[in-house]
Amino acid sequence: MGFFSRKKKKNNEHENFTLDIYKSLDKNISNLKNMLEEPNDLVIREFTAGKTDHKCALAFIDGLINNDLVNDNVLKNLQVMAEWKELPATSSDLFHAIKTELISVSDVEIGKNLDDVSNAMLYGSAILYIDGFSKVLMMDVKGWQSRSIEQPPSETIIRGPREGFIENFRTNMVLIRRYIRDPNLRFKTYQVGRRSKKNLAVVYVDGIIHPDLLKEVQRRLESIDMDNAPESSYIEQWIEDSFLSPFPQMLNTERPDAVAKAVLEGKFAIILDGTPFVLIAPVTIGNTLQAPEDYYERWSLGSTIRMLRYLAAFLAMFMPALYIALVSYHQGMIPTKLAFSIAASREGVPFPAVVEALLMALTMEMLREASVRLPKAIGQTIGIIGGLVIGEAAVNAGIVSPIMVIVVALTAIASFTIPAYSVAISFRMLRFGVMIAAAVFGLYGIILAYIMINIHIVNLRSIGVPYSSPFAPTFIRDWKDLVFRAPIPLLDERPDYLLPDDKKSADKRGKR
Repeated sequence: MGFFSRKKKKNNEHENFTLDIYKSLDKNISNLKNMLEEPNDLVIREFTAGKTDHKCALAFIDGLINNDLVNDNVLKNLQVMAEWKELPATSSDLFHAIKTELISVSDVEIGKNLDDVSNAMLYGSAILYIDGFSKVLMMDVKGWQSRSIEQPPSETIIRGPREGFIENFRTNMVLIRRYIRDPNLRFKTYQVGRRSKKNLAVVYVDGIIHPDLLKEVQRRLESIDMDNAPESSYIEQWIEDSFLSPFPQMLNTERPDAVAKAVLEGKFAIILDGTPFVLIAPVTIGNTLQAPEDYYERWSLGSTIRMLRYLAAFLAMFMPALYIALVSYHQGMIPTKLAFSIAASREGVPFPAVVEALLMALTMEMLREASVRLPKAIGQTIGIIGGLVIGEAAVNAGIVSPIMVIVVALTAIASFTIPAYSVAISFRMLRFGVMIAAAVFGLYGIILAYIMINIHIVNLRSIGVPYSSPFAPTFIRDWKDLVFRAPIPLLDERPDYLLPDDKKSADKRGKR
């Protein structure tokens, strides 16, 4: 019986406290201790305010608050400054005087129940109880340790700002404000997680974003009902349009400049406390192949790199499948000399082309995953040496042909050019399905797979916006920043597919 035969505890066995705040200081302290079951990091400092007979108590969680701020701006004021300051005699005036004259903390709120107290205390506030009052003062004195602002480790920066988001909610908001100094910049805040109660903010510019888009994301966020949201991916998976799609319907980034650009286009961003990854939506298939560096280089170089990225994305998905189809079914389409070379290299290989390709592709995926999970210094070595050693050994053993190693290596390199990690994974997943289709039907299978992928993309939505925009539905003016990037003076309008309230982003007729 063991574990499953334990008796259930009664509902109120450990809940011998109420959510009310009483006038009795001792009863309030007892309630607080019972609610938290007296943890070791709970600090309760009882004292008398100045020359009055009013007993007070300051409660906070050690490690979540700034001790210097509490000692200098709260305790010192209430114990030392109150000695020479004449405090009001009446109780109602005393509470107001302590709040407005003695506590020198910028953010002070009044709490009226134990739920308010617990939420504030567990997010870095100090709680001041005053005997004789059925309300408390909640002072924002948070001061826990956090990572310093540094270059985003998950996004290589070639040119552009070298600062990234961190796990601190307020710091991330400040980083965005530094890029957008517009009074219309808005941060709509929510709390997610019934138990974690994490702060979440929707970032947008009022007057640019379409009101219906804003209402839709607010509706979806208000529907979130989970115990905890440890990372922004939980939010993404909860509010996305189709959880069955392999394509991400939101992008994540650690770069404030990328978020600022998206918000100024008419999109919104989602910041979650405790994670450096900020979500951007809505997105399209074209956005997934764009990088901030495309705009930091001259338009000719940016356009060339972007078109190369489109070609690489096609190769990452279809190159092994094309090899399988040509070798297995359509040998006549291969140039004669190349066909002889491939036939000679495959002599003695015991497996058909599809098995050969699947073996090498799975091996590359395992090496890639191993290099990610291992420590950075070892992971890079394993990824490079492992690929060389296994590839050479497989060729020498006659398991695969040299041409197959070249095909798989080029496919892996092509997938590395895709900027978004989640998008690259989607292409790698779909590649296996296309390979199987090529093995069964040849080039016809590849064409069928291509058609099915396009049908799925056309029917996919990102917060209600067509994922295939501006290809279909077609917005011709948006094509100047799609496959290629027009010069900056010509990018004077925000994307039409977002239906922004303010369409103009620049005036190309301005003086030069």
